[in-house]
Amino acid sequence: MSSELAVLAEVVPPAVVERLAAARAVLAVGHENLDGDALGAALAIGRIVSARGGRATVVSSDPVPALYRFLPGADAVRADPEAGLVYDLVVLCDCGEVSRAGAIRDRNPDLFATTPVLVLDHHASNGDPGAVAWVDPEAAATCEMVALIAQRLGVPLEEGEGRLATTLLAGIVMDTATFAHPNTTPRTLRLAAALLEAGAPLADISRRIYRTKPEAQLRLFGRVLGRLETYAGGLVVTATLEAADLAAAGALAEHSEGIIDLLVQAESAEVALLFKEQVGSTRLSIRTRAGGVDATVLAAGWGGGGHLRAAGATVDLPLAAAREAVLPAAIALARAVRR
Repeated sequence: MSSELAVLAEVVPPAVVERLAAARAVLAVGHENLDGDALGAALAIGRIVSARGGRATVVSSDPVPALYRFLPGADAVRADPEAGLVYDLVVLCDCGEVSRAGAIRDRNPDLFATTPVLVLDHHASNGDPGAVAWVDPEAAATCEMVALIAQRLGVPLEEGEGRLATTLLAGIVMDTATFAHPNTTPRTLRLAAALLEAGAPLADISRRIYRTKPEAQLRLFGRVLGRLETYAGGLVVTATLEAADLAAAGALAEHSEGIIDLLVQAESAEVALLFKEQVGSTRLSIRTRAGGVDATVLAAGWGGGGHLRAAGATVDLPLAAAREAVLPAAIALARAVRR
C-alpha cells in the first residue's frame, strides 16, 4: 500500500473495519435494479472477504443487466443466499436503507432480522439505515469507498490479477460518467489511478458502459427522445417512456439507462426529467445542472432520493397524472436558479 493510499484509507470508520475483519461468512447485497456501482461494490466486498480467507455470497433481487456481465464474478451473482450457510454479516452495497435490498429481504426475513448488517453508501439522501453504516456523500461512488476498505484490510488492489480493481473502477466510471460528473474529486482520481495501475482496463470499461449499445437500445432511445418536451423557456426538459415502447423497440427495461443523461445535455435545461410508465405508478429520474437545482429536493417530494445532481423516485400515480404532479415543482425550482 502506498503512503498516499494509506492516508486516504484512514477515513474508513473503525467499526466498519472491525466488522469486516471479523466476518467469516458474508452476504454481499447489491440494491434492487442493479447498477454498475452497486454490483461492483458487492463483487468487490465478496472478493475482499475471500482474499482474507472468508466465504462470501454476492446476491441481488434482480438479474445482472447485460451491460455489466463483463465484470469478473458477475456470472456467480445469486438471487438468494446459499442454503445451509450460516452468515455472520450482511453487507448492503449502495443502499440508502435496508429496504433497498428488495425481494431478497422479503424472502429471507429471519436472516436479515438476526444477522448483523453493515450499510455502505454514498447517497446524500440516505435515510436511517437501521444498522452499522458508513455513508460518505463526498464519495463519487460506493466503489470508491470499498477501494479504501480494501486498503484498510490489507487486501492489495491487484488481488485476483486485477479483477478486484476492475470491479471497483467499473463502479466509479459508471457513477462519474468516466470522470465527467462534478462528483469527481481529487480522491476519486487518485484511487482511479491506483486501480488502473493495479490492472483495471479503464478504456475497455468506459467503452463497454458508455460507448457500446445494442440496436434495440438505440431504437428505444429514438422513441423516447421523440417525445422530448420543454417548459419554462427550456429550463425544464422532459421525455416519457411508455410501457409499449420496450416491446415496440425489442428492448429490455435496462436499456432505458442513459436516456436521462442525454436529456440533461439540453443547452438551456436546469432540470431534466424522465418519466417511465410502470404498473400503477411512474418511475421518475432526475438530472440537474451544476450550481443549480438540488435533485434530491425534487425527488424527496415523492419519497425518493439520490445525489445532488442525480436522483429518482417512484410516483404512485399513472404516467399522465405523475407528469402533472411533478412538473410544477420542477418548473418552480428551475425558475428560482440564478446564474
